Amino acid sequence: MKIWYQSYVDYENGKTYWDMLSKHLDEVISPGTTYDIRGITPFDSYAHPIVEMRCAREMICNAIQAEREGYDAFVVGHFQDAGLYEARSAVDIPVIALGEATMLYCCQLGQRLGIVTINTRFIPWFHHQISKYGLKERVTGVHAMNFEPGQILEAYESPEKAEEVRLLFEEQGKPLVASGTDVLIPGGGIPMLLFSKFHNHTIDDAPVINGIPIVMKMAEMAVNLKRMTGQGVSRVSDYVKAPPEVLEEFMTHPKGL
Repeated sequence: MKIWYQSYVDYENGKTYWDMLSKHLDEVISPGTTYDIRGITPFDSYAHPIVEMRCAREMICNAIQAEREGYDAFVVGHFQDAGLYEARSAVDIPVIALGEATMLYCCQLGQRLGIVTINTRFIPWFHHQISKYGLKERVTGVHAMNFEPGQILEAYESPEKAEEVRLLFEEQGKPLVASGTDVLIPGGGIPMLLFSKFHNHTIDDAPVINGIPIVMKMAEMAVNLKRMTGQGVSRVSDYVKAPPEVLEEFMTHPKGL
């Protein structure tokens, strides 16, 4: 199978991250699976809903393009999952997203989940995500460090900066565990990959989860199950398929003009 992995960072601004991500994905995928990492330009460099929505539009267009190019699944490699439902309403291939996949899987690892994101401006966004996924009783806390997405990429070039990120994450994670959180989730693909070198990473016995292997394995599983059963997302409500002319209009009129 062939998977399109949609990063919200472009290669020009995240070369070391992309190179490390490619190596990590090589270790994760099953025999017979291939992938392509694609970026977004301008990349998601500032924590704000406006930036998320701009990137979401490009992501949805890319999901449509991925299906047209024969990809079997589309992975949203961005924890905020902006545009996820709209992408699923636009294509028939599985669309699996880092935030949703990680949260759902972690529900099997513990009763109470906590997220540590990179910036306080993402906290309201995460609460909207948690509510949409029906996980308000399971995700019991969201804390934040204080980085912009572009700044945290610097940790891939500097061991000192990487250690700073690890300590700041631990500083925010410890109170969550003390208050009863069972599982800690780094709120982004960039910190997840940064921490991936720590095998069995825990904070006070609470596992710190890297969602990148999870989203890739869920994508592989979704493709295999669809091949077995023929079934995909429901077309009853949230994921009603947009008609071809609407999709074409969306693809050809980027500013709605």
